[in-house]
Amino acid sequence: MGAETITLGCRLNFAESEAMRGLAGDDAIIVNSCAVTNEAVRQTRQAIRRAHRASPDKRIIVTGCAAQLDPAGFAAMPEVAKVIGNADKYRAAAFSNENRVVVSDVMTAPAPPVAAGFLARVRSFVAVQTGCDHRCTFCSIWQARGASRSLPYASVREAVARELDAGAKEIALTGVDITSYGEGLGVLCQRLLADLPQLKRLRLSSLDSIEIDEALMELVAGEPRLLPHFHLSLQAGDDLILKRMKRRHSRAQAVETVAKLKAARPDMTIGADLIAGFPTESEEAALNSLRLLDDCDIVAAHIFPFSPRPDTPAARMPQLERELVKARAARLRHAAEERRTRWLDELVGTRQTVLIENSEKGHSDNFAPVRIAGSKRGDIGQARITGRDNDTLIGMFE
Repeated sequence: MGAETITLGCRLNFAESEAMRGLAGDDAIIVNSCAVTNEAVRQTRQAIRRAHRASPDKRIIVTGCAAQLDPAGFAAMPEVAKVIGNADKYRAAAFSNENRVVVSDVMTAPAPPVAAGFLARVRSFVAVQTGCDHRCTFCSIWQARGASRSLPYASVREAVARELDAGAKEIALTGVDITSYGEGLGVLCQRLLADLPQLKRLRLSSLDSIEIDEALMELVAGEPRLLPHFHLSLQAGDDLILKRMKRRHSRAQAVETVAKLKAARPDMTIGADLIAGFPTESEEAALNSLRLLDDCDIVAAHIFPFSPRPDTPAARMPQLERELVKARAARLRHAAEERRTRWLDELVGTRQTVLIENSEKGHSDNFAPVRIAGSKRGDIGQARITGRDNDTLIGMFE
């Protein structure tokens, strides 16, 4: 059966937790940590304390990005039995040896084995790469994950086939920077879809918009099995802030990319990550990010108030007052929620293909959340959308 897992952060972490489950015994809880923001680190510590209170007899093993960046800090927690870094978390020996802290240099680590699986496996996440070669000034994840390493195509294909055989109805490719996949993300997707006709539904996790290649754009235009929702790592809508973030795209390039995606496939929907209150951000710069919601037709925005991470260039830049950062994040989040509500309302009365993932709830192809009474996990088909309940559409299978 293996260890219980508690996972924070990205979809890659969820996939990796499934891969680690069998490396520790039933007497352990693996906490797979996140370090993308200070809040994520706080939530990791909170999850550790909560797990210890609930299961005081179980060993708590902490791994993941926060553990890699601050192993001593987590080892000092009385609830923690062991800390394992990202470079070691797939080695059974790291879980069984007597060392309380097992953390190696992640910058020299080889590509990990394929990590696949996500809870009930109706939608399964398959990791195709890890690490990142870019150095965005706000980000410490490259320090926690190391250089970009891609998994061999054969290993990815085998993992996808295995998940489909286990009952997955949808595969989502994930990683830290999947658009940097070795041979090109578009080529990877083309090969998977050609080699695995049983792969009927393919999703992609967060994408760097500047790296969307021609092969992927061809699939957007002509391959219905590639589902029409892309989540883009945009981060800001102001050119000066993008430059200070050391992003590799301009505002105009982001808008152009979205226009191309929607021209290639009119039912494409766009999600995006946006940071509010980056150091030196002026009111006009903040409004440029606000306007990006409309200019890129973003219907699924993840809004992050800027969080200065240790040992990053952005942490050394002139900071805004925290109350101003929070206010700008709240304004951006409110505008994003209003746009999302309008989008969901526009879907009422339409017909959408829906995959039910659990508890009568699932998602349409364009990633709108849908609840269908009487449905069961794994059901898939055309549904008539009859209404909206807060952030969830109500539908009926036809």
